[in-house]
Amino acid sequence: MDSTTLQPLLAFVDIDQLKEHEGVDPVRLEKLKEEIKSDGVLKFAIAVDRNTRTVLDGHHRIRALKLLGCKRIPVVFIDYNSPDVVVKAWREGENVTKEDVLNAALSGRKMPPKTTRHLILASDTFKHIFAVEEEVNVPLESLR
Repeated sequence: MDSTTLQPLLAFVDIDQLKEHEGVDPVRLEKLKEEIKSDGVLKFAIAVDRNTRTVLDGHHRIRALKLLGCKRIPVVFIDYNSPDVVVKAWREGENVTKEDVLNAALSGRKMPPKTTRHLILASDTFKHIFAVEEEVNVPLESLR
């Protein structure tokens, strides 16, 4: 990743400050919630746009933490305006733009679960944005 362009920044924020652009799958959410509860830690930070606080990846983790009574979450802020960040649709034949993502987040009208797939330029190739989501292993108690 070109750190001069994106400059990812790890921070802890209030979950309610974040703007989600996608819904979640209830079955996947329940499974993840139980996994996090069993582990007692949140393993990875989520990716968020530093300018709008739009969640780019981690919707299920946010919802699971809310269900577990957590108020804070570790995030990696990135600049969504960077050309090194792109968005693709998961489903073939669909098209989604950064503007679509921001409009959904800021309006509160969420897209269906797993509509978007964010990619980030890392080592001259685009990889899933999870590549910048730092492993944090934060105890749940410190997020409540």
